[in-house]
Amino acid sequence: MDIAVDTVTDLVLRLKALEVKEGITDPDSGSNPIDDGATDVLTSGTDDATESEVRGLIRGLNDDQRADLLALLYVGRGDYDAQDWDGAVAFARERQAAGDGALKELLHTPNASDLLEEGLDALGLSQDISAD
Repeated sequence: MDIAVDTVTDLVLRLKALEVKEGITDPDSGSNPIDDGATDVLTSGTDDATESEVRGLIRGLNDDQRADLLALLYVGRGDYDAQDWDGAVAFARERQAAGDGALKELLHTPNASDLLEEGLDALGLSQDISAD
């Protein structure tokens, strides 16, 4: 595998932080922003850096690392098993060549963080991932 397990775990933590957020449901509630600041942590907004961190991390990977990342997603989702790792990587490369890049797929896959963890686990590379 060309991508470091530490890189995957960092991405998993960032994706988890992104996945728990919800869209703005009442942008003009008329309440006091000082009182509401603590609850806004779980609301996505234009000043949220979490998604840009995920985008930056994925864009910083080379093609082989992005293919491995997608392959982990496919193994975690059950599309491929650990014994067919090469097939999962080949499919990931085809997806990227077709314009369906890792960034788009990871950001639009529900629970991508859990699937990446399951992919690592299937390959025997799991780590204790927690946001201490």
